[in-house]
Amino acid sequence: MEKIALITDSTSDLSSEIINKYDVKMLNLKIIYKDREYIDKVNITPQEVYDNLSVEVPHTSLPSIEDMHNLFSKLESEGYTHAIVTGIGSALSGTFSALKLVASEHENITTTVFDSKSLTLGAGAIIIGCGEMLKQGKKYDEIVAELPAMREKISVFYIVDTLEYLIKGGRIGKVAGTIGQLLNIKPIISINDDGVYYTHSKARGKNQANSKLIEIINDKLKESKARIWVMHGGAMEEGKKLYDYLSTNPNITSLNLGDISPVAGVHTGPGLVGVVIVKEPFV
Repeated sequence: MEKIALITDSTSDLSSEIINKYDVKMLNLKIIYKDREYIDKVNITPQEVYDNLSVEVPHTSLPSIEDMHNLFSKLESEGYTHAIVTGIGSALSGTFSALKLVASEHENITTTVFDSKSLTLGAGAIIIGCGEMLKQGKKYDEIVAELPAMREKISVFYIVDTLEYLIKGGRIGKVAGTIGQLLNIKPIISINDDGVYYTHSKARGKNQANSKLIEIINDKLKESKARIWVMHGGAMEEGKKLYDYLSTNPNITSLNLGDISPVAGVHTGPGLVGVVIVKEPFV
């Protein structure tokens, strides 16, 4: 009989409720300062990261190989036969490659490490979809077969106050930076089919960028009903405004508001507002 584990990393921004509901196994990334180290989503908050950015911009690190091996060993001891793993996309972190390597060394568990080509709840939504299928009694092969189709239904769009931190972290992808900052151009950033950041559209100033983001969301909702997560990084007020605006839209099947992980906050800086849009039917 199959016993299937769902595994993700802390940047997927799953709520504790979802983690408990689907018994998701979590691997936490790390935030490293010169003289101290923190565990993402465990002993540091996004706000603490933002408050300290003027003093020091920390490094981030994927979960340790030891943590990954320990998790798979624990799963083996608990009788798991299969695992489905997805988290931050392979173009944005080395976590994907490390997990593939570790999984290959635990032959007692049949494992699929799936590239979300996304981040935050773009990756988390895939885990939720897997959890829903497990609750429906779907088998491992059935769930794995649906992973590419789920990924195709997920879109991520966000605005940042400054591109400074994406540039410093080397995660700028195909987003043009320096000149745009001088002209107060605010790109609406998305993720392409290769899992790389790119400029979806541009606006002059934050207000116009927020309006453009709403236009993008409304266009998506005209195509189909959708689940939406409003995400913010050090911008609760703006995130709440967007959430309130969307709360009366009849084409939204599920609406949630949350903050991004501290690890993501290191690379975006304060002032991020974004959405993850998942087309229905998802599973």
